[in-house]
Amino acid sequence: MAQTTSSSGATNSASARTDRSSWVVGALSVALLAAIVLLFLKYGANVFSSSRGDGELPTRISAPGSTGDGTGEYADDGQFVSQRYTKPERAPTAEDRSDLKLADIPFDGAAAYAYLKQICDIGPRRSGTPGMRKQQLLLLDHFRKLGARVELQRFQTRHPLDGSIVQLANLIVTWHPDRRERVLLCAHYDTRPYPENDPDPTKRKNDFIGANDGGSGVALLMELGKAMPKHGGRVGVDFVFFDAEELVYEQGNDKRGDYFVGSYWFANEYKRKPPRHRYRAGVLLDMVGDADLQLYQDRYSLSYPAARPIVAEVWKIAAELKVREFIAAKGHLVQDDHTMLNEFGGIPTIDIIDFDYPRPGAESYWHTTKDTPENCSPLSLAKVGWVVHEWLMRTAAQ
Repeated sequence: MAQTTSSSGATNSASARTDRSSWVVGALSVALLAAIVLLFLKYGANVFSSSRGDGELPTRISAPGSTGDGTGEYADDGQFVSQRYTKPERAPTAEDRSDLKLADIPFDGAAAYAYLKQICDIGPRRSGTPGMRKQQLLLLDHFRKLGARVELQRFQTRHPLDGSIVQLANLIVTWHPDRRERVLLCAHYDTRPYPENDPDPTKRKNDFIGANDGGSGVALLMELGKAMPKHGGRVGVDFVFFDAEELVYEQGNDKRGDYFVGSYWFANEYKRKPPRHRYRAGVLLDMVGDADLQLYQDRYSLSYPAARPIVAEVWKIAAELKVREFIAAKGHLVQDDHTMLNEFGGIPTIDIIDFDYPRPGAESYWHTTKDTPENCSPLSLAKVGWVVHEWLMRTAAQ
């Protein structure tokens, strides 16, 4: 009887231990599943995806946006639409316009504007099209002649309409590759498929030239490249041109495609396969050619603790140079390529962008047939180029 009792007690004890182990495993599984669901909801499917052997990206990219804090919301499809929910905290005034002329600025805005027109003469530069390939050849030739190391970071995605493979490539321009500490200057160089915001419905399937939205940042960096061979200090510089920033087709409330494909790929590769160098800071240039320039501080740039000091540095330099179009006030909450670099690459990056094109409250040229060189300005390119170059020189001296 004693033996039976002892055996039964041992059995019960073992059973209790098994039950406790099962409970712990079950609890951990539930917690892990909940964490995965939360990450999926916040960052989208790509946070769980590594690059495939064929260089193809997953089909969905979605950066985090603001929810419920009064500064921004998500649209029904999960894509943040900043222009609908945020606006600059104050209107521009006469004090936000500098008296500078082209001759006063040691950055050749006229040359940058000539590059802008050369880019736009190609026509649309949609991802994976002959126009994009022609632009790539132009940039490869331009920067190699200046002495830079230039490479194409190739990958691919699915076309949002028919699912076919679209060959993509970020173009990376490296200056002084021996320097381990580096900064990143970037812009997207693809154009929107169509000018779907045009006020004339009959023009919404016309060619989109993308002078300001795409071309301006590229043209500015083409001119800035002339100063890079003599760029001193111990900090190197990379220019990166992102592909497929907006390979998106919209018709009314129907949106097909993903934003920021190229910057996500670049950021993911930087994090997944760390290079020998480290990016200490980044500046994204988007829509910087507007003839009626107002550059507010993007709220996303201000929201990242590591990026916020870069905003302060750049706008302080602009104030010292009396480039008053850099307005030290909060602007829109702009989801752009810099969100991918901050969120997925850990690269503190800010966005210099004039989202109101031409100005708050006016009819917008954004994603319309009016986004042409005629609505951009050599003087605007000169002002932004001067501030960015001065920031680069000061960063290199640190």
